[in-house]
Amino acid sequence: MTKFDPMAAPAALDKARDWWRGAVIYQVYPRSFQDSGDDGVGDLAGITARLDHIAALGVDAVWISPFFTSPMKDFGYDVSDYRDVDPMFGSLADFDALVARAHDLDLKVMIDLVLSHTSDQHPWFVESRQSRDNPRADWYVWADPKPDGTAPTNWLSIFGGSAWQWDPRREQYYLHNFLVSQPDLNFHEPAVQDALLDVARFWLERGVDGFRLDTINFYVHDAELRDNPPLPPEQRNATIAPSVNPYNHQEHLYDKNRPENLAFLRRLRAVMEPYGAAAVGEVGDAQRGLEILGEYTAGDDLMQMCYAFEFLSSTRPDAAGIAAVLHRVDAVAADGWPCWAFSNHDVMRHASRWRMPPEGLRLMATLLMCLRGSACIYQGEELGLPEADVAFEDLQDPYGVEFWPEFKGRDGCRTPMVWTGDNRNGGFSQADRAWLPVAPEHLPLSVAAQEADPAALIHHYRRAIALRKDHPALRSGTHDGVRATGPVLHFTREGSGETLLCAFNIGDAPATLELPKGDWIPVGAGLGAVADLAGGTVSLAPWQPLLARKRD
Repeated sequence: MTKFDPMAAPAALDKARDWWRGAVIYQVYPRSFQDSGDDGVGDLAGITARLDHIAALGVDAVWISPFFTSPMKDFGYDVSDYRDVDPMFGSLADFDALVARAHDLDLKVMIDLVLSHTSDQHPWFVESRQSRDNPRADWYVWADPKPDGTAPTNWLSIFGGSAWQWDPRREQYYLHNFLVSQPDLNFHEPAVQDALLDVARFWLERGVDGFRLDTINFYVHDAELRDNPPLPPEQRNATIAPSVNPYNHQEHLYDKNRPENLAFLRRLRAVMEPYGAAAVGEVGDAQRGLEILGEYTAGDDLMQMCYAFEFLSSTRPDAAGIAAVLHRVDAVAADGWPCWAFSNHDVMRHASRWRMPPEGLRLMATLLMCLRGSACIYQGEELGLPEADVAFEDLQDPYGVEFWPEFKGRDGCRTPMVWTGDNRNGGFSQADRAWLPVAPEHLPLSVAAQEADPAALIHHYRRAIALRKDHPALRSGTHDGVRATGPVLHFTREGSGETLLCAFNIGDAPATLELPKGDWIPVGAGLGAVADLAGGTVSLAPWQPLLARKRD
């Protein structure tokens, strides 16, 4: 097991403390990355065996989705033991080996902490539901019914229906923002906060370098249990929940987004600080996501990074829309730090969601590496994998089962990684059947096939990540002059004594851009960027970037 001594090398720790700023983080969904046990399910040893692939991309860190002991009603996001590995994924020894190998490859390890709720099989909840006066009676959000027996508030679950479930043992309702089997912890109880901070310490002592914090804005509920107000139809959107879900009909003022959450985040940051660890929070809110991102990452005593859902929506981004998002971040999170992602385990893969040509996927990968903030890449994104079409009989996701066929759930982005073109599960597993079927359309896009093709997308990702590392202004510098000129998004990045011009023609037609004053030297030739900057006006082909460094 990797042990950390926070007093061993304080100077080195101070120097490396900002490793997260501008980092590129690769997300692994353990069930679907690599199966080492031939049972059709990915595991920790499989991840360890494939860490060379991740390191070869040039990323800084790997984020591993939950692998804790769980009944798997929500595939690990329902934890029944925070301090152990589910046997499906291996053992604590397997995790320690993974951390050691990652560190040998100069990769940081971030793990997914699910702190807002547990499984109903967690011993804490098993005890809490037994009576109203046991030692953990107040560890979860319990409330009496209204006089007519109905739920205490109008709060809704993201997975459909009321967020309250009646429990006959206590003759009370308990809160569950997600599945009925995922009761919410009560962050107004100090002992709950203490227990969760101890969980963080446990993994930090095992050598993890940080956390991805699931549903970070859901931790604290309104202690007065006030009803959420209705949300006007024109303000509704489906970035957090599908359009068919009535969750979108409320303004979520009281079931999440509470200001009291900041005090807990400061306590968590204080726990992480001696280890040089960092956290990225998932902000799930359709109306105030960027504002909350700003609140949670302001200063130096809260979270280092957060991401909202602006670029995880189904709307294909254009120059004006991206510029608007970046201007909004400047307005509400100028003192904070975003972490951008185009895909993850909860949304349709952006190769399908945005319906872009291959040139568009390349351009967006380059853009991601030029944005101010840190960046997440979801496994298979570097291959350009489209969303898999999973038949209803093969669905595993309870979200998809509940809202089928209008919403097909999240299984289409969770199918196994394709390492080879082998029809037997694409090199993911030697089992007769994987937990989700490997999409036939993914096989020609396998890692092996793309490694053998110098023009393949995987090599473009490597070059884009290398560009970010080669230019400190892209990794941690400021940005300025963000604007959209027709279909062209453009801005400058400045830092460490260099100024870069970044421009992107986000469209299917040629476009022109007038260069700002200065002597500009082209960079990024391997990314298809404009090579000829002679004259004051530059022509950009469809989906072409312009990348240039200002001569000193």
